[in-house]
Amino acid sequence: MANPQLAVKSSARLNAAYAALPPWALVVASIISVQIGAATAKGLFETADPGGVVFLRTLLAALFFWALWRPAPRLESRRALASAVLYGLSIVSMMLCFYSAIERIPLGVAVAVSFIGPLAVAVFGSRRALDLAWAGLAAAGILLLSPLSNAALDPLGVALAAAGGGCWAGYIYFSRDASRHLPGNAGLAFGMTVGALAGLPFGIGGALKALADPSLILLAAVMALLSSIIPFGLQFQALRRMPPRAAGLLLSLEPVVAALIGVIMLGEALGAREIAGIALVTLAAATARSA
Repeated sequence: MANPQLAVKSSARLNAAYAALPPWALVVASIISVQIGAATAKGLFETADPGGVVFLRTLLAALFFWALWRPAPRLESRRALASAVLYGLSIVSMMLCFYSAIERIPLGVAVAVSFIGPLAVAVFGSRRALDLAWAGLAAAGILLLSPLSNAALDPLGVALAAAGGGCWAGYIYFSRDASRHLPGNAGLAFGMTVGALAGLPFGIGGALKALADPSLILLAAVMALLSSIIPFGLQFQALRRMPPRAAGLLLSLEPVVAALIGVIMLGEALGAREIAGIALVTLAAATARSA
């Protein structure tokens, strides 16, 4: 049986480690983790459909956060409950839309279209004209990173990616809201639980197919760790201490990291257009460090 005092001490040490790092560093680390997880879990998509992958991600992450943080099983107010529900629904809807989109359109296009959400947060949360210019620069860089001009696109795939972008914008706000209205790190446990329950009807079939293959169980665990447990934990802590506008700009680094991970792990080549896009997005996102 686990020692509750040991769990509390471990959680306190982890929170202290989070507090010692600037919030922008937590966001950047979460982006790197997500992209490595996506590259690592490529084989899982061949067995489980998008719903199955989403359900596994949220279920395993929920179990981990409950075991790590040991929050009280009941929330004290309706406001806290609403925050947890909205946070969890934003997570699962963002994942479902994005994974459904990349079944129909290229990954680079889906990433670019979905960044409508974070960029909208950066733009609408801005109070300075210079901030709008940086957001525009990030948008230009993201367009350069995606083959929008020379790909035959499935309209439904584009629509799903855009819907995922809207859910992503909601996730940025609801994550910050949950971190403020739920005690400690309870938002992570409750939010992922809501996400797993909401994703159950869409993913139970695909998840069972993946878990029926022993060789894929470890892959599913690695995917959950790198794609959900680490990045959502880091972003939940970061959004306690930084405004949504800054988070929106920093998250524009995601297609940059995706391109670089593709080169390192998958052997994908970068052309002059992609390199220019990386430079523009990096420059724009760097402004969010001091926001």
